Amino acid sequence: MADYLLVESRDPFEYADTSYFYQMAEDLCKAGNNVTFFLVQNGVLMARKGISNDAVARLRSAAPAVKILADDFSLRERAISADKLADGVTSAGVDALVDLLAEPGVKAVWH
Repeated sequence: MADYLLVESRDPFEYADTSYFYQMAEDLCKAGNNVTFFLVQNGVLMARKGISNDAVARLRSAAPAVKILADDFSLRERAISADKLADGVTSAGVDALVDLLAEPGVKAVWH
C-alpha cells in the first residue's frame, strides 16, 4: 500500500483530460492505496454543491476512502464559501498541501 497525493488544478468544464485524473484516484484507492485528491486553482470549481456532471460526487461514490481537499485561497478567489462545498470536500490551506508533499514516501502527481 502506498500514499498518493493527486493535485488537480484544472476544471473539466474547460479541459476534457481531467476525467482520467479522477479515474486514477479511484483506481489507486480501489487497489488499496491511500489517496488524497487536492483541488487547487480552477480545480476547486468541482468542489461546489449541485454542479452538473459532478466528478467529485462520482469519485466520492466510487471510492469513498479518497480524501478530497480544496485549497482555501483558490476557493476564496472564486467566491466559493465553505457552506457551498460538496459533501466530503474539506477546505485546506496551502500549508496542508506542502505538508502532504513533504511526507516521506508520498507519491505526488500534479495535473
